[in-house]
Amino acid sequence: MKSIDRYMARLIAVPLFATLVIASLLLVLDRMYRLFDFVVTEGGPVSVVWAMLANLLPEYLGLGIPIGLMLGVLLAFRRLAISSELDVMRGVGMSYARLLRVPYMYAVALALLNLAIVGYVQPRARYGYERLRFELRTGALGASIKIGEFTHLGPHMTLRIEQSRDEGRRLSGIFVHADTPKGDWVGVTAQHGRFLATDDPDVIIFRLTDGTLVHNRPNFRTPRVLTFNSHDLPINLPKLESFRQRGGGPDHRESTLLELARQGRQRGVPVHERDPSRAEFHFRVTEVISMLLLPLLAVALGIPPKRSSSALGVLVSIVMIVTYFKINQYAEALGTLAQVDPLIALWVPFAIFASLVIWMYYTIAYVPGGQPIGALERVFGKAWAVMRRRFVRRRAVTTPAVVAA
Repeated sequence: MKSIDRYMARLIAVPLFATLVIASLLLVLDRMYRLFDFVVTEGGPVSVVWAMLANLLPEYLGLGIPIGLMLGVLLAFRRLAISSELDVMRGVGMSYARLLRVPYMYAVALALLNLAIVGYVQPRARYGYERLRFELRTGALGASIKIGEFTHLGPHMTLRIEQSRDEGRRLSGIFVHADTPKGDWVGVTAQHGRFLATDDPDVIIFRLTDGTLVHNRPNFRTPRVLTFNSHDLPINLPKLESFRQRGGGPDHRESTLLELARQGRQRGVPVHERDPSRAEFHFRVTEVISMLLLPLLAVALGIPPKRSSSALGVLVSIVMIVTYFKINQYAEALGTLAQVDPLIALWVPFAIFASLVIWMYYTIAYVPGGQPIGALERVFGKAWAVMRRRFVRRRAVTTPAVVAA
């Protein structure tokens, strides 16, 4: 029996982790282009893109883990069924409940992992992502200085840089204009320059080389002109607006599960004001608990009818998971707007989904010859046969006849 468990574990592991990695990569690549465009538009360093993608990864894993679990178990049972190994196991007295022992080990472990991700890691990662977006917009990451444009550093200084190399370490074509409340102003042009940090976090040094400095005051007859090989220009950094605290906005997705539970049970707060927290809490809980139904659904959809190798169950499984997830999102929105009580909005779809899954598993496991998607198999089989006949006829008509000499 232990050898069978190890065999099942290997069959499930390969498609599970392959699906998880491929799904995560596809989602990351889809977002990467937009992040590069956003960072370049804001003038920020390219390295911040990787930090933003790292903060998005937990959100992708929250959906990728259930899909990976589903396909891992489904493809394992499909392989056993097509190769007739499942018939042998059933013939020696192994029930579906016994065969589901290893899949449920995976399901429980991945459900706990997903609980940690959606309950604690994802909210903090989402907050980190929003903070990086805020810092890009406000210039805290160096995004306030754009190449080829006049940039205002506070109300008294204007800066323009023509070229930047080595990620901002080598600057050229520099123009600086600064004035003071007393009426003084300084204009500087330089061929090269670089920024240097100081002990004061609010002040940096702009070291300029090979340039000209013009200084003027109201009591000067003519401005003073100075050429230099090296000149240090102190720059007072503008005060940046501080980012809000985590969970300080209207979006409750930045709150952990425990924080949502406390917010949803606050005394003295009207129920409709607690509904957003309650909706988010029940959305995450149902998302995790639904993973315990996926092995049953995988068995029901992974075993094709006799004398058939159709992969329709794979397509139906993905459609069912994505559809249930989208319904949950819509139910959460209804609960957040206090149109429906979150307890009803989230748990009624879960009860329907669970009832459907249990019925499908009961049909495949306990009904002789039962096939929960047998009707779909027959419909798709007939449709495929019709399309194939039409294709053959069209090809026969368009192919020129060969006449023997």
